[in-house]
Amino acid sequence: MAAPDSKVGAVFDAVAPAQRAALLALRDLILQSAADAGVDVVETLKWGEPAYLPLKPRVGTTVRINAVKGSATGYAMYVNCKTTLLESYRHLYGDALRFEGQRAVVFSTERPLPEAALKHCIALALTYHLSK
Repeated sequence: MAAPDSKVGAVFDAVAPAQRAALLALRDLILQSAADAGVDVVETLKWGEPAYLPLKPRVGTTVRINAVKGSATGYAMYVNCKTTLLESYRHLYGDALRFEGQRAVVFSTERPLPEAALKHCIALALTYHLSK
């Protein structure tokens, strides 16, 4: 997938430069994880946030990303709170990832992404319905 479409790009353009760079790196990780998992994804906006969902229905669940409101350094990846994904993420990577509630994995621009753990988490989301 190439550059974000103009509506998605506008969301990235609206955040501070450090958060924008971090979000674009997270976007790249999502796209790479999808490719590695053999899942074609669509990039769109959901609830005004960049969202990545499998092209085919009943394959996986949507992954959304955005800057954390009110934070100069925070950004997050969100999954559907009605899934068991955050529970699985906590079990697998509770020492490597920071969580908020039942839907968010939160990051800081001041720390590098734990890429291996995160790629696995993204793949679990994008293939969520296949594993049932």
